[in-house]
Amino acid sequence: MNETRTRSVGAHARRDARGLGHIYLLMADESTLPELDAAIQTLPYCARGRIFIEVDGAADVAVIEAPTRMTVTWLTRRTRSGAPGSGTACATGEAMSRAVNAWSDEMLYASTDTPHIWLGGHYRGVSAVHEHLVSDLDVAPERIVTPAPYRLNT
Repeated sequence: MNETRTRSVGAHARRDARGLGHIYLLMADESTLPELDAAIQTLPYCARGRIFIEVDGAADVAVIEAPTRMTVTWLTRRTRSGAPGSGTACATGEAMSRAVNAWSDEMLYASTDTPHIWLGGHYRGVSAVHEHLVSDLDVAPERIVTPAPYRLNT
């Protein structure tokens, strides 16, 4: 009986060490690319999840080194419109907040995975995503890292 407990604890520990049961979400714009790079460097090699990066145009897209199971999505404001039906241009933070909220609705709703979330970029995008995660998806605020000056986790 004691041997079974050891296996169970060991299997659970191995699962946690591999990053299974954890999902990572990172978001940035061109103003926070160095901080995003630093955040990516802290990810475990076996991390799985998504990285969203909003930039002005296609010329701003670059290679991002990330763990193999992390998907990197570049969002260019020049190729997107603002609010649907408005005919306006896409404002800074708007593309990433729409994309991240849609992904979160699909991947975090009723998920048993433990989310690890890093939000960087323009206040408009960061605050919209933070509010959606906390208010609509019940993600604990302590699971979300945001720029300190934004004071979103206070």
